[in-house]
Amino acid sequence: MIDESSEKLRNLIEPVRFALFDFDGPVCRLFAGRAADEVAKDLVQRLEERGLRGLLTPGEREEPDPYIVLRAVHRRHPRSDLVDELERWLTQQELDAVASAWPTAHVDPLIQTWYAIGTRLAVTTNNAPDPVNRYLHSRGLLACFAPHIYGRTADLSLLKPHPHCVQRALGAMGADRRLTLMIGDAPSDYEAARRAGVRFLGYARNKRKAALLHEAGARHLVSSLEPVLDTVRAAGEHKAR
Repeated sequence: MIDESSEKLRNLIEPVRFALFDFDGPVCRLFAGRAADEVAKDLVQRLEERGLRGLLTPGEREEPDPYIVLRAVHRRHPRSDLVDELERWLTQQELDAVASAWPTAHVDPLIQTWYAIGTRLAVTTNNAPDPVNRYLHSRGLLACFAPHIYGRTADLSLLKPHPHCVQRALGAMGADRRLTLMIGDAPSDYEAARRAGVRFLGYARNKRKAALLHEAGARHLVSSLEPVLDTVRAAGEHKAR
């Protein structure tokens, strides 16, 4: 973890002019009312009810991330009616989850402060765009990001760790990669940022998340967004002088 008062954190944050947020994790716990691993189990169950248990490996059937399960089905049946049906079902689960989503501590003021000092913001996520828009609107944050919400598309091969959503954000904002930071909480976020050539800050709310990010190669991790908020506030005060 980065020391909350470390020079490393300041060196990472202060040059940032473009900040990209993964959604589920850094911005909120989308499935706070219903764990994401339960959604993944239901997705697997839907396949089993269709006699398609063998479509997934044993490891994939135990996967707690529904997006990894969805991508695995897409690899075997790309652009099929089955994949379309499962993707629509997952989008509805995301939409239903918005009402009980739990904001990540300190992220609302972080978003507002970064936006207020002129940093360009985007969401780069494997979630569908509609739930992201609905959640941000409910928190009064949509104007900080709009129109830069880059979520799941019809081509599921472009889900992170593919850098597609990050590259879309960079292109649309005219962002300088050297001045861009992505905040994510999963190895797929780190890999997408690495492949797109942007800085990465891992948000690891528990030891399991931290271990996964560390094993993936992420060097800069925080367990709370509070020190990030403090650093952004300090940079804004310095800029205002």
